Amino acid sequence: MALATHRTSEFDRDTAVTRRAPGVYDAHLSAGWTIIQAVNGGYLLALMGRALGDALPHPDPMSVTAHYLTASVPGPAVIRTEVVRTGRTMSTGTATLVQFAEDGSEVERLRVLAAYGDLGALPDDVRTTAKPPAIPPYEHCLGTDSAPDGRPAIPGSTAIAERLALRLDPATAGWAVGAPSGKGEMRAWFGLADGREPDPLSLLLTVDALPPTAFEMGLSGWVPTVELTAHIRRRPAPGPLRVAVTTRNLAGGFLEEDAEVWDSEDRLVAQSRQLARALLQG
Repeated sequence: MALATHRTSEFDRDTAVTRRAPGVYDAHLSAGWTIIQAVNGGYLLALMGRALGDALPHPDPMSVTAHYLTASVPGPAVIRTEVVRTGRTMSTGTATLVQFAEDGSEVERLRVLAAYGDLGALPDDVRTTAKPPAIPPYEHCLGTDSAPDGRPAIPGSTAIAERLALRLDPATAGWAVGAPSGKGEMRAWFGLADGREPDPLSLLLTVDALPPTAFEMGLSGWVPTVELTAHIRRRPAPGPLRVAVTTRNLAGGFLEEDAEVWDSEDRLVAQSRQLARALLQG
């Protein structure tokens, strides 16, 4: 049974899953969401979120933790889910994604533990010291195509860049012109290129869709995610998102990335932390 999606959105079509049996889903990992040849971790998290959203009785991801075991590649995949616990306000489940080697053997790609609830039922009380990131206006930031004011474009060598409406704060885009700041910071306006509005599921992509902070630290190459935990705090309002990602410590070839996602009404709608590997070369 194919699950209903927003058919006009490439993101929804490419995260669609088909229920083969209770808790078991067929999926196809799209080449459109790759970085070099590997499938983006945020896209995979959203795909797993789609399956878990069908398997669990509550509608929204609230906390999702993924361990990336091997690099996923475009092509068919199978997601197996298990309901661990269901309660009145939250439910918990696990999911694994496997692909198949040439000899037909299974290769596990990632394993997820998630808590789901109803974000719409949460109280409105907010007490926070967090503030939205200060990012220049959209038209003054840099994208993968030429910016409206004639600023140079950010080099886009990955397929996922064509699916994102991404505009980087020039203060965190020095790496794109060979002059990285040395700071572990990345800030951007974020949306999907086809205009699909954000929702809790797409926020799982958003937290892992910016260029790695390692680029602005003077490193280059692939920065694969080892573990990623995303907290979805609210259903986002329509409109572009603002994303800020920071790294404070790179040691032993590993770094952390802490992300915050803010919606058009200045509300903090998602947070994440991931551990990633970095290539120690300038």
